[in-house]
Amino acid sequence: MISPEALTLLKARYLREHETPEEMFWRVANHVAQAEEAYGQDRNHTSQQFYELLASMVFLPNSPTLMNAGKVEAQLAACFVLPILDSLADIFETLKNTMLIHHSGGGTGFSFSRLRPQSDLVSSNGAASGPLSFMRIYDAASEVVKQGAVRSGANMAVLRVDHPDILEFITAKRDHNALNNFNLSVGITDEFMAAVQEGRLFNLVNPRTNKIAVRVEAQTIFDLIVRMAWENGEPGMFFLDNVNQANPTPGLGQFEAPNPCSEQPLLPYESCTLGSINLTKMINIHSGKKQIDYSRLKETVRLAVQFLDDVIEVNCYPLDIVKQASRRTRKIGLGIMGLADLFIMLDIPYASPEAVRLTAQIMNFITNEGRKVSCELALKRSSFPAFNQSIFAVNGYSAMRNATITTIAPTGSISMIADCSSGIEPLFALAMTRRVMDGRLLSSINGKVLRYLDERKLLNTAIEDIIKNEGSIQATSLPDHCKSVLAVAHEIKPYWHVAQLAAAQKYTDNGVSKTVNLPSDATTQDVADVFWHAYSDKCKGVTVYRHLSRDYQVLTQGMTCAECSV
Repeated sequence: MISPEALTLLKARYLREHETPEEMFWRVANHVAQAEEAYGQDRNHTSQQFYELLASMVFLPNSPTLMNAGKVEAQLAACFVLPILDSLADIFETLKNTMLIHHSGGGTGFSFSRLRPQSDLVSSNGAASGPLSFMRIYDAASEVVKQGAVRSGANMAVLRVDHPDILEFITAKRDHNALNNFNLSVGITDEFMAAVQEGRLFNLVNPRTNKIAVRVEAQTIFDLIVRMAWENGEPGMFFLDNVNQANPTPGLGQFEAPNPCSEQPLLPYESCTLGSINLTKMINIHSGKKQIDYSRLKETVRLAVQFLDDVIEVNCYPLDIVKQASRRTRKIGLGIMGLADLFIMLDIPYASPEAVRLTAQIMNFITNEGRKVSCELALKRSSFPAFNQSIFAVNGYSAMRNATITTIAPTGSISMIADCSSGIEPLFALAMTRRVMDGRLLSSINGKVLRYLDERKLLNTAIEDIIKNEGSIQATSLPDHCKSVLAVAHEIKPYWHVAQLAAAQKYTDNGVSKTVNLPSDATTQDVADVFWHAYSDKCKGVTVYRHLSRDYQVLTQGMTCAECSV
């Protein structure tokens, strides 16, 4: 059953003229199942399996797959990382490639860390303009290209914390109208965090000469990152050493940047195809009690891994070098959505040890089962070409089809289609208004919240009105346990946000998209504590957002527009 909110989104961005959602799912299933013919499998049978997987909303792939499948030269991947080398020719060659990827529906991540700093020498005896100047050019080009795109092409910019221009980078978005097509993350090293902890000076190094340009108090840099994150949510932190400790193919190089939402570290020119399992569909009732149906989850993982591997096979990549890099490692990113809804259905507070343990248990199960399937596929279809340069070759695996299996994406659009909560985030609100790409406002109330209260005979007109108007029940006289189960993002202590992030990351091959939502009265010390907690718990990255720290917000609490759904 497609919700009114989901149907509005589908009509605006996904469905072709006169196409129904069912026809969209058939279009995607048939296109992806073409891959089976190369392995002597029954394409029609697989199409039927894929259709049932999608139409049941048990699993959905990333938006480019839903949008582009069935087209000639269909580009189906969402995440790309491109290198930026220190020459004008390379910088503008990457810019051209970026725009081709954006036009195809993908998002791009970059590290600008190889570029010489502002005022450094150039061969013409002039002065270099620095990484920020080229970021502004990329941003302007992205703004132009996205005008004709169905899906806005976003960017991620990373600058290493030891780059001489790091202070300018950290404050680049103090002007809220600057770099609006970029998310920013500082590439954090263990050396830097140790320097902060020990209260010592930190070397900023010119990447052109590899010589120390200046020494700065590490605490000064850290405090500025904290201050800017407190002011407007950026930059985030991208923990380079944590990320590269989990690199499955270290022989191919080091990670320098992730995709725009920071959940997918990739080597230069790699792409990754993503998809997410809807956990609200993974529940059964045993002895009158709701529990996770691990048998169904196992079967879903098996088919989803096959689907994502087939996407790689039929994908038409926007650049040949991207095709080569992507097929060298065949990375897929199977994740989850609906986690917050799952906790509500199981009557467990998001902010609880039980919920954190369950998150880790679910991701451990999905990653283990996914690797089993990938190994089976490899025995039938061959391992990814870089297998011998991977951690699997030295850790006793006989074969592996995909260098990575799991990623947790933000699932903003596909969770709306599936009518479930996004990724591993807590509910932003019990009722909320969302601004979609065309500027339209869509309001909705969480049906699972209403059912939870109704099952406990706690729902009445007055409570429902409070939810619609406030998006919260904390000011009501409902039982404390219900308030804890139905606590929304800003009502959950930062500790639990990071605990959930770390629990998911521990058993996820790639990264995890997670914003630590803070109340408007949070302090800079709260932000600093989040960064330290995430780093200490081996997260790969972390982003914070303090409520109302920006004038423009995609989500607002409560139902505030005419186009409402229940």
